[in-house]
Amino acid sequence: MTEPAITPELIAAHGLKPDEYERILEIIGREPTFTELGIFSAMWNEHCSYKSSKKWLRTLPTTGPQVICGPGENAGVVDIGDGQAVVFKMESHNHPSYIEPYQGAATGVGGILRDVFTMGARPIAAMNALSFGEKDHPKTRQLVHGVVEGVGGYGNCFGVPTIGGEVRFHAAYNGNCLVNAFAAGLADADKIFYSAASGVGMPVVYLGAKTGRDGVGGATMASAEFDDTIEEKRPTVQVGDPFTEKRLLEACLELMQTGAVISIQDMGAAGLTCSAVEMGDKGKLGIKLTLDHVPQRETAMTAYEMMLSESQERMLMVLNPEKEDVARAIFQKWDLDFAIVGGTIPEDRFLIIHGNETMADLPLSKLSSEAPEYDRPWVETPPAAPMDPVPEIDAIDALRALISSPNYCSRAWVYEQYDHMVMADTVVAPGLGAGVVRVHGTAKALAFTSDVTPRYVRANPVEGGKQAVAEAFRNLCAVGARPLATTDNLNFGNPEKPEIMGQFVGAIKGIGEACAALDMPIVSGNVSLYNETDGQGILPTPTIGAVGLLDSLDDLIGDTTRDGHVLLLVGATEGHLGQSALLHEVFNREDGDAPPVDLEAERRAGEFIRANRQWIGACTDLSDGGLALAAFEMAVAGGVGLSVEASDTATLFGEDQGRYLISTSFDKAEALMVAAGQAGVPLVTIGKVGGEMLRLGSSEAPMAELTALWRGAFATHFG
Repeated sequence: MTEPAITPELIAAHGLKPDEYERILEIIGREPTFTELGIFSAMWNEHCSYKSSKKWLRTLPTTGPQVICGPGENAGVVDIGDGQAVVFKMESHNHPSYIEPYQGAATGVGGILRDVFTMGARPIAAMNALSFGEKDHPKTRQLVHGVVEGVGGYGNCFGVPTIGGEVRFHAAYNGNCLVNAFAAGLADADKIFYSAASGVGMPVVYLGAKTGRDGVGGATMASAEFDDTIEEKRPTVQVGDPFTEKRLLEACLELMQTGAVISIQDMGAAGLTCSAVEMGDKGKLGIKLTLDHVPQRETAMTAYEMMLSESQERMLMVLNPEKEDVARAIFQKWDLDFAIVGGTIPEDRFLIIHGNETMADLPLSKLSSEAPEYDRPWVETPPAAPMDPVPEIDAIDALRALISSPNYCSRAWVYEQYDHMVMADTVVAPGLGAGVVRVHGTAKALAFTSDVTPRYVRANPVEGGKQAVAEAFRNLCAVGARPLATTDNLNFGNPEKPEIMGQFVGAIKGIGEACAALDMPIVSGNVSLYNETDGQGILPTPTIGAVGLLDSLDDLIGDTTRDGHVLLLVGATEGHLGQSALLHEVFNREDGDAPPVDLEAERRAGEFIRANRQWIGACTDLSDGGLALAAFEMAVAGGVGLSVEASDTATLFGEDQGRYLISTSFDKAEALMVAAGQAGVPLVTIGKVGGEMLRLGSSEAPMAELTALWRGAFATHFG
């Protein structure tokens, strides 16, 4: 088959700028072949190279005594004691999910699970953070149904519990939804598998499902804005098969016990190209591939198609040649392909042979570690203008507006489509706060949460970045878990616009500051840029996924809220209403500054909660919706009524940070008061539990009516 001529139009279609193409010519000293152009396009796009973000990612805190492996591998690895480690990461599948919601979301789940088990860990938990457009936008309903079905369809069939996440709706996502998938797994701390190739002349082995034409060019598509040609991008979306993935998991974990694996890498974005290049580059070796040996499910596939296909459920491995027969037998048993497709070579070369023809011969290191890196111009986000006064409003009317909105109503319609009890280790199911999973066969448990408030980040990227980490910290502390580490999914618009790059830089500064102050290093993550349609960017959405450890399930703070309990408010209340849920949902306003985050106060409050967990019946952090929404959610969880003494709008709905609401008995409340005084943590009595009404100041309504409104709202909106 004749390869197309390299034209300026073809170069542009591959997402390469003219100066980047000139750099390619300098590196190889000639015009690239079509296949080589595709390889450079895949490796140098934003999705694979992080060329706009690398400079700033290097500033994040990534180390600590608990960190076994930080960013740069398939997933991060953190020590949880007793020779065990938790392996976790979060990654985006935004563009594919907007084009093809079911498969985009499903393959996002599949990809993140492979990132975890390619490190040698068995997945034990999944989460997802979903951002959609306005509820009345013509595409939102289809996207919600498709994405939720895709997440559930893949995760449920694979057999991993989905134990948390978040769902939001805002006009800024009308043309570009966000689907961020998180997975965590357990491994022995001394049996982690890495991707760096080692040894010259070692076989490079293709594992898993066959290669097809689905997803060709997917990574390049994910590194560009959308416009009115969006439907033409549908073939770049991958197709997933969770049952094949389950077999691949079991085959890989069995294989890893045999000593056959020298290194292993998931075939994710840019498929065979990216996995081979990363393995070679990390090991400072070259790779030679013979594509005739690649298992194919379609006829007459070209070298270009095979190298750029993003067909799912595939791995690439450098094999100990003495164990070839053992390894092959395992994959035959699991009815999966096992094919030696190449080998490691000493030269810095990426050599691709197809049909006895050399289709690519490139310096391998230039594709990965020497990809372009940009210091994009950026401008600081200007300070928020002073906000207009917020009128007083009936508290129950305001609460009704919040709990009936798609942003703050019950998410049961979503998470009930996910299996959260599979593996039988889920201790705290999705719904409110962090999810908790038992570490099987031990007394320990792991807590997981995902958090960000994009309105805050847009108004004040530094404080918004801090707040995302601080809220994750609070959600873990509220169940009694010691925060260990974080993963980030940094979703932004076009980084070539200085104001967007300024949002990114500010958020990174805030995230880094908070991770350092709260001892929650970033150990893995993903950057998703160019989330724009027709020049309209999303809200800056740097999602933080965090993991915490409970040394014993006896340390778990439950949700025991009973008649006769008193309500205690931890932390200082100033009544900050800028960028609040009340403003957005009730007054249709998005003005003011983000709430400031005092990281020292956050740390003190979190440590106070964990140190005094034995006195606490139930605990929730205060975030969107402030005290009023936190009190309502605590009442729902306990199946009780309660009354809050505060009556003014700012106290009830302000979103000051560093705060928790506690329910406990009167005598234990006294002990907490003493402990708070000693710890220098503000603590006041704010109300009491009992009856069948929810009372906020002088306004009240039956809990049964409010609960029904909250529970039914999502189905009312999306059916």
